[in-house]
Amino acid sequence: MSHSAIAVCVFALMSCGAGADYNMPDVKFEKMAVRTDTIVISEKYTASIEGCQDIDIYPQVDGKIVRVCVKEGQKVKKGQTLFVIDQVPYEAALRTAKANVHAAQSQLASARLDLASKRELRRENIIGDYEVSLAQNTLDAAKAALEQARAAELDARNSLSYTTVKSPTDGVVGTLPYRIGALVGAQMAKPLTTVSDNREMFVYFSMPEASLRQIMGRYNSIEEAIDAMPEVELQLSDGTVYNKKGRIKTISGIVNRETGTVSVRSVFPNEARMLWSGSAGNIVMRHQAYGIVVPQSATVEIQDKMQVFRVVKGKAVAAFIDVMPQNDGKHFVVTSGINVGDSIVSAGVGQVKDGMVLEKIKKEQ
Repeated sequence: MSHSAIAVCVFALMSCGAGADYNMPDVKFEKMAVRTDTIVISEKYTASIEGCQDIDIYPQVDGKIVRVCVKEGQKVKKGQTLFVIDQVPYEAALRTAKANVHAAQSQLASARLDLASKRELRRENIIGDYEVSLAQNTLDAAKAALEQARAAELDARNSLSYTTVKSPTDGVVGTLPYRIGALVGAQMAKPLTTVSDNREMFVYFSMPEASLRQIMGRYNSIEEAIDAMPEVELQLSDGTVYNKKGRIKTISGIVNRETGTVSVRSVFPNEARMLWSGSAGNIVMRHQAYGIVVPQSATVEIQDKMQVFRVVKGKAVAAFIDVMPQNDGKHFVVTSGINVGDSIVSAGVGQVKDGMVLEKIKKEQ
């Protein structure tokens, strides 16, 4: 931030011994007029990186693995085969289910013939209603048996299809802890593998509630604030900055009572697969702050309090100020303690004391 500075020299003369004078080095101060300005503030937050989908792959049937069709780290498409589990018992179960369907169909056909015959006999008064009712019940039971057989066939067919374990999404295959011959099942504790859809990466971080409110204060809704928020940067664990910028997509509506922070999710593109699920980094947010801006060189910190020196009638007058916790590394945004139009010492402040005459110090008598 540029400002016009007025240099004021302070001369101090001291006498020693038999009237000999020694000139102390000139101490030069600069003063500036306080005014409002806009600065760009950078904030850094610890972040965790996850694929937009990290899907654990579990088998839906029990059996031995007979084929492993992928390698660790391999890119796969949705529907691509990952594993094949022994299909022999499930093929046999399907054949049995199909045979049961055929038997049930035959029983249904026989029941229909029997009912038709009984109805004809009833019309000729050869048999009574009771026999017709029994034939109808037999037909209904045959229909139900056929439905059960068909359901069993469908279940057997599904079980056979589950022996081919496929990827539910495009992504990258994780570790493969199970090999050919391993016995696996639906109740196993560890998944066969994990498929990560990492074309986009979710980067989660937490912001202090106060900081978030400062950013969102000029918007009417959280949706409007999210849409207006600038892009964010991602600093990786080795200190380098990821070459793509991300956008904030969601802000949690819950404040963590223990930390006073709000969870935020940002999304980064990852076509080159340079970001890995499970890694960590830092989110760097840059946003504008407007207010009374003073250079940090114009401040002195005394017992956790920030102080500047106003220039009033040629004298230094100490003034405690409050500043925003965020800054750009060179300036502070002052929230109270000084006003626009005040003059403050902007350089050499470390040698100023409250009440010091800045323009001239007379020779001591």
